[in-house]
Amino acid sequence: MPPVQRAYRESTRAVGAIICVLGIAMVVVTLARGGGPLALGVVIGVAFAILGALRVVIANRLTPPPGGKT
Repeated sequence: MPPVQRAYRESTRAVGAIICVLGIAMVVVTLARGGGPLALGVVIGVAFAILGALRVVIANRLTPPPGGKT
């Protein structure tokens, strides 16, 4: 795989992981400040965490195996 494609896939994984961690942090902060389970920070934080994790999973599945065989 060319270096540019590898860098793109690695950055996609990194951004997905950052979004996931940001979502978890949003949930923790909202709950620590007294928000309930349906508070806006919890709902958006859970959405961020799920979408970030899905982005990492999808990026991992689209990566061809070593050796270039599919």
